[in-house]
Amino acid sequence: MPYQRTATTDGEIRCALQAKRLRRLKDYPETLVINELGLGHARGRIDVAVISGCIHGYEIKSEKDTLKRLRIQVDIDRQTLQKLTIVAAPKHLGSVAHCTPEWCGLIEAEQGPRGGIGFNVIRAPRLNPDIDPVMMAHLLWRDEVLELLNDIDYAPRDLRLPRKQLYRVVCEALTLSESTVAIRTFIARRHGWRDRPALALCGD
Repeated sequence: MPYQRTATTDGEIRCALQAKRLRRLKDYPETLVINELGLGHARGRIDVAVISGCIHGYEIKSEKDTLKRLRIQVDIDRQTLQKLTIVAAPKHLGSVAHCTPEWCGLIEAEQGPRGGIGFNVIRAPRLNPDIDPVMMAHLLWRDEVLELLNDIDYAPRDLRLPRKQLYRVVCEALTLSESTVAIRTFIARRHGWRDRPALALCGD
């Protein structure tokens, strides 16, 4: 019986992305792949985040999705992520290319005749020139920020600052590269955290 084609979904594209493009990352213990990573304390959420030497987010737009929130999503992503790639169904490619910055990567996610999803890189991602280090630091939980600042011998009075000021203190103390390492280290230590491990969600 011939395959009955249906519109692709976010979940289908996510599983195919992990199986075909991100699975090799399992071989690198220093790399994390996280599903549905919250950004900016619940201001936004990236579909898949890869955290290694940089923080690279993948935003998925399937055939069943609309682009109504894309500009808002990209604005939050732009402040928080060092790289961003949109993974989009063919019908969205033109609109996505038009409303995203040139440094943003673009991958076509096309369903084949038997239902499998293949990927075609339309535009490779480049480093985000607009990142806000303070917004990226929001990926750390408050207790993690306190532990980090305590480890680099900040005075106890500094540790009593409001959360937003603590993030600024972190960014004054660390380079962007150092902040990335700290974020990766703390997220890796979040045992039992609901978003991990991402690559196990679609099976082996």
